[in-house]
Amino acid sequence: MPHISLKMLKGRTEEQKRLAADKLTAALCEALGCGDGHVTVGIEDYTPEEWQEVFAEEIEGKSETLYRKPAYDPKSLL
Repeated sequence: MPHISLKMLKGRTEEQKRLAADKLTAALCEALGCGDGHVTVGIEDYTPEEWQEVFAEEIEGKSETLYRKPAYDPKSLL
């Protein structure tokens, strides 16, 4: 039952989102040894302004569960 939640800046096409979901699913299945019928992927789009709050809550605020840390300052997106 793995679920991937992908949050990103607005501007990607539906085709890009579907491709990202397919590739994330394939990578997760390979890493965890599960079938793709068990994986779900949700995608949420944000403006750079909206991302500031999401970043503070979900990245800075959850560093103990974050397995890959950012190498950028979210303010650089404004």
